[in-house]
Amino acid sequence: MNAARWSLVRFVTGVVIAVFLLDVWAGWALPVVILAILVMVMGHEFGHFITAKRAGLLVTDFFVGFGPVVWATKVGETRYGVRLLPLGGYVKVPGMTWSDAIAPELEGRTYRAASYPRKVLFASAGSLMHLVMALALAWASLTFVGLPSASHIGIGSFTHWDGYRENAAQVAGIRLGDQIVSIDGVAVTNATKLVNLVHDHTGKRLVIVVRRNGVERTLYATPVDGRRLRVAGQPVATGATPVGYLGIGLKDLIVHESWLGAIPASVSKVVSTVGVAAKGIVHVFSPGEFSSLFHQVTNPAAASNPTAQLNRPESIVGVVRIAVQSTQLGAGVLLEILMIVNIFVGLLNMVPMLPLDGGYVLVATYERLRSRRGRPYHADIQRLTPIVYAFATVLLVLFAFTLYLDIAHPIVNPFQ
Repeated sequence: MNAARWSLVRFVTGVVIAVFLLDVWAGWALPVVILAILVMVMGHEFGHFITAKRAGLLVTDFFVGFGPVVWATKVGETRYGVRLLPLGGYVKVPGMTWSDAIAPELEGRTYRAASYPRKVLFASAGSLMHLVMALALAWASLTFVGLPSASHIGIGSFTHWDGYRENAAQVAGIRLGDQIVSIDGVAVTNATKLVNLVHDHTGKRLVIVVRRNGVERTLYATPVDGRRLRVAGQPVATGATPVGYLGIGLKDLIVHESWLGAIPASVSKVVSTVGVAAKGIVHVFSPGEFSSLFHQVTNPAAASNPTAQLNRPESIVGVVRIAVQSTQLGAGVLLEILMIVNIFVGLLNMVPMLPLDGGYVLVATYERLRSRRGRPYHADIQRLTPIVYAFATVLLVLFAFTLYLDIAHPIVNPFQ
């Protein structure tokens, strides 16, 4: 067995052992979430990789993670591999700056030699992949998991009336999980309409159409005056006016979109989330947010305040914890969290500051605007070094603050 294959065997074995230990220690949710984050990272880098390849650029490295190399192999002109720290990834294309020394025969395949549209597409491709992954997650959630719908009202529970073996709904043959389609020919599109119809028909037989296992059934129920009823010794209703009750507790039913119907719904969901995430990113980089984070870091009482916790940004540790906790409410909530993370990371990468992808788009755009026919303008990125270092410091401080808070003062589980 050659060195590359032996390295791959060791890497795969290590991954299997790590997944097994994580499952034993924290349950299945943690390795699943970590895997989803790694897929997200790989998707981002694949976006850069495939657009570079399609543009004819030279790709020398495609790595997931940073630090020491755990496994690597070279296929053609590209080296693929995994590094020890799974904190991101990178695709290396020569010529990201004009100061890079490139062999003359390779100059035509460098980033700096590419046309403006190809530069922008290559730099933006990672964030575009996050958008694609967010759309896929939203579509999968709507199609396979479904979401509660306020317009699909179902029976979530029955109320036991004192002195009655069955309440009015049970006598009529209504069952848990039934969807109330209509009452006396009036379509039930929300819980308020159903409650009002029942309350206003005390002692009158109602024709109730329910949907059970995809089949509509017609049942007949007569609401009982709540003033005559007691639950655990307490009257259900008081007053001079009769109020009808069937003895049911309502819930929003889970609705699955069709494969095609989920497409526009997914787009709408992602677009609305993009707007919220954009506002969140602006808030994260505001002086007030940094002041708030510093106050929480230096004041444990402030860091434990539920209101402050709900409004603060999270590190990767906090994101993983929230995603794991979300599995308590089912796969749909997890998919929603992962969708939001993809959108947030995609937008964050497009902030027009180096070393983020948006910074390269800004530089390429500036060069294009300054260029004249036959005389391309070359921006000296070295002159931006102080700004790059300043912004990198801001990112580092933000990372350090959020990481400390997520470890020392974790956000209370919002799904309990």
